[in-house]
Amino acid sequence: MIKKVFLLTFCLITSCIAFADRVVGTVVDGANNEPLAYASVLVKGTQTAVNTDFEGDYALELSEGVYTLVYTFVGYETKEVSDVVVEDGKVTEIDLVLNPANDMLNAVVITTTARKNTDVSLLRMQKNAGILMDGLSMQSIKRAGASDIAAAVKAVPGVSVQEGKYVYVRGLGDRYTKSILNGMDIPGLDPDKNTIQMDIFPTNILENIVVVKSASAELPADFTGGVVDIVTKDFPTQKQFGISISGDFNPDMHFKDNFLSYNGGGTDFLGFDDGTRKLPVSKELDIPSPYGSGRDQLERITRSFNPTMAAMNKNSMPDFSVGLNYGNQFAVGDHKLGFIASIDYKNSTSFYEGFENGIYQRPVSKSDYELRFDRRQRGNLGENNVLASILTGLAYKTDRSKYVLNLLRIQNGETRAAIFDQRTEISNTIDVVKDNLEYTQRSISNLSLSGKHTNEDASFTTEWKVSPTLSKVHDKDVRLTTFIKNSNGSLTIGSDAGFPTRIWRDLEEVNLVGKVDLSKKYQLMEQNATLKFGGLYSYKQRDFGIYKYNIANRNVNTSDLNGDPDAILTEENIWTTENDKGYYIEGSYQPSNTFDGTQHTAAIYVSNEFKVGEKLRTILGLRAEKFMTFFTGQNASGSQVYDNEKTIDELDFFPSANLIYELKENNNLRFSYYRTTARPTFKELSVVQIQDLLTGVMFLGNLDLVPTYINNFDLRYELFGDQAQMFAVSGFYKKFKNPIELVVYSDITPNQFTPKNAPEADVFGVEFEARKNFGFISEDLEKLSLNVNLSLIESRIKMSDSEYQSRLAAARDGEEVEDTRKLQGQSPYLINTGLAYNDIDRGVETGFFYNVQGKTLDIVGANVNPDVFVQPFNSLNFKFSKKIGPKKASTITIKVDNILDDDRESLYESYNAASQAFEYRKPGRSFGVGYSWTF
Repeated sequence: MIKKVFLLTFCLITSCIAFADRVVGTVVDGANNEPLAYASVLVKGTQTAVNTDFEGDYALELSEGVYTLVYTFVGYETKEVSDVVVEDGKVTEIDLVLNPANDMLNAVVITTTARKNTDVSLLRMQKNAGILMDGLSMQSIKRAGASDIAAAVKAVPGVSVQEGKYVYVRGLGDRYTKSILNGMDIPGLDPDKNTIQMDIFPTNILENIVVVKSASAELPADFTGGVVDIVTKDFPTQKQFGISISGDFNPDMHFKDNFLSYNGGGTDFLGFDDGTRKLPVSKELDIPSPYGSGRDQLERITRSFNPTMAAMNKNSMPDFSVGLNYGNQFAVGDHKLGFIASIDYKNSTSFYEGFENGIYQRPVSKSDYELRFDRRQRGNLGENNVLASILTGLAYKTDRSKYVLNLLRIQNGETRAAIFDQRTEISNTIDVVKDNLEYTQRSISNLSLSGKHTNEDASFTTEWKVSPTLSKVHDKDVRLTTFIKNSNGSLTIGSDAGFPTRIWRDLEEVNLVGKVDLSKKYQLMEQNATLKFGGLYSYKQRDFGIYKYNIANRNVNTSDLNGDPDAILTEENIWTTENDKGYYIEGSYQPSNTFDGTQHTAAIYVSNEFKVGEKLRTILGLRAEKFMTFFTGQNASGSQVYDNEKTIDELDFFPSANLIYELKENNNLRFSYYRTTARPTFKELSVVQIQDLLTGVMFLGNLDLVPTYINNFDLRYELFGDQAQMFAVSGFYKKFKNPIELVVYSDITPNQFTPKNAPEADVFGVEFEARKNFGFISEDLEKLSLNVNLSLIESRIKMSDSEYQSRLAAARDGEEVEDTRKLQGQSPYLINTGLAYNDIDRGVETGFFYNVQGKTLDIVGANVNPDVFVQPFNSLNFKFSKKIGPKKASTITIKVDNILDDDRESLYESYNAASQAFEYRKPGRSFGVGYSWTF
């Protein structure tokens, strides 16, 4: 069926005759920042003219030459754009804003010279938007040399990127940031996160990135920091085919002969396992023991498991990526068909020598300040990550309708291998050496179908979207082998350190989202107004299972293995009925490690945008959401069994108000109020227990969680200048009720963490943004520009009585304990800045770009368990690109990342004590070169 669809699509495209538009663009109504339908675009001095369509788009076919274009619409000012140069084989893009005329009887003629500048276009959208937003144009993305969204979005005010892929807004963690694709929810490669992994989207398919910071009724209610909307192209302005290839070399990670890995499957390089790591027995099989019935099957079962248990040394290779993209627009009778396609492949290798992870506690004595480790491990960690994606899109536009179909497939395979020395001290002094092998296979399959329709005068618009997604995450044959270091120098396996372990984890999640939005333009108080209303339904269902097996032994001396994990399941060491000794597999189906969950969200909304006088725009809205969750599973002891148990059932109302006062033509003062929510994830709202074998950390679900509700207030002044220059200052306040935080479960189990609700929290912040070129010093410096944005944020959370009392009980001598602290996941400051030089005529773009996020509370401690803070990572990067060739169709890019060679650290911090590592990695400095060709 899929092959037939693609074949039909290919035949349709190839049967159409492509046209080469000479001048294209969009005309926008400056009064409400919406497309101006059916405006006239005339070539001055000729009879050639076209009207914009219902989305404000137009296209003029002209021969080579220089023209003046006249833009008109009844009741609006007239604009003339002179010196429009049309060259053979090139498309000239001109976007324009028409404002209502001051005198409705006389047109106002403005003569100007225009070129489409995507920075300017995005700032215009930002200026005229009814909500508080920032963004990043395609032009800015190219200037920063970013190959994916994660690298590009750092330049947006109040935005930070964690782990190189997850976007947080205003310093708030993942829980309070939401990412959407073309306005629709889409799960990420980690379905437990609210934000999708941003490094999966290549920048060559983007139109822009929009970061919404204040809510309106038509937006989902489950965000607080911001919504990151990834907007892809649908109608390319001209035929384009591009090829890109790049490579990165990190001296600390690549061409290292002590890199750790293991032999996997033949298709690992494609991002999926070929079956090498599949579970060799039925998931429901109760494996027999050497003592009971069915023992004669045990040898066969044991031999069916892959015998590889040890990490091995290999040579690490540099990172490389390849991308292909195609886009074109075709004439289908009187209508248009747009097509885009992008195929991208990335293969990256990381090697962390001296990786460290620890679990620390305060001593019992209050006069003893220095932290003691419950366990600490140090060693080397090797990772190989393969990411492949394909995105295709069809867009078909008639006179009053547009249909868009997007297909997205993402495939990801991650291999990890590590060897650690671990010491456990507080509870039981023991030294061990650990071999850890992991493989995680992830995939996302998404289809998005949408339509937009208008009536004859474009006063009534209907938009609908349907988007089903299937997400899969499989941890395949995760292996952990631990040898105890004895005082006599021998290495043995014992229950004190745990037996060798094999784990399979399966997660499959189905998401189905459908929405409809309707808008009606009308006159209110002799001013243009817009009424919007609509609804949404979202269904999510997740199946999750963990299948764990141990390698036990009988009648053997484990020291004979000489510390070699690969010797455990060799032919001569496997248990048999004949000799009744050796190593064998044990394990059974564990219902406590399996759950099924569903979430239902139904929403309706209404909003009205209107003007009070000439200066004040007002958008008032109300959104109602019905949210229900159901859980099937049981706890570890089996004492609590849930069968499709309803765990949350809430009907909530989310009001919003956005006021924009135009102080002057390019000056806005904004005020916003809106109510939002943050809901528990499937994993959090469960009784599941999930262990990370690499670090030994255990996650415990909590069925007692309730949603968080937040009241948000924003105030912003913004000034927009010429040539994409601007200045803005913002203040915001957020009041949280029942914020969810990740906390230490108990003193007895400091490696176990669970989500809990705190009573309340407050967040205060200010943001500054400025974009300025140096043309005010000299005209020669106009191509040099500085982009600076800074966010300063103060958070304060009211502790629960139990947390406050536990902190008092564990306070050190001289330590003062308050009943408030920082909000978990909230950064105190963010700095993004870039100094860039852009010479379009010479095709040279270069710059330095700096990004840092302040120290952030990551895990909330309790009693003798101290807090864990993510430390600032000072990211300073350099990029240089040069277009070459007679048509400047090729680009060579050189870049250096992490120039300061900073480390990534999460540290335990306690009063008067030296900080200790919860996790430490050294990413090193990387050097990259890339080449792209567009024709």
